[in-house]
Amino acid sequence: MYTFLVTKALYVAKTAKDNTGSLIASGIAGIFLFHMAENIGMVMGLLPITGVPLLFVSYGGSSLITSYMLIGILLNISSKRQKTIFVK
Repeated sequence: MYTFLVTKALYVAKTAKDNTGSLIASGIAGIFLFHMAENIGMVMGLLPITGVPLLFVSYGGSSLITSYMLIGILLNISSKRQKTIFVK
């Protein structure tokens, strides 16, 4: 599911209407990818155990609220993209 979330965030970045939206969506995808990779590395014993929470799973109010806010920003960027099918 995390891979799906990151790929959808990168798709939103690719299809964003302007460069600002594209950069914001890419940054959000990077945040999600970092959290995912850090937690997988901690579980496998490849990385030291740190306080990085697993998104949408770990108990922590501020992490959950921040993740939901980032998803909301991604949804806003994806809703503002250009809806035209035909390009002149």
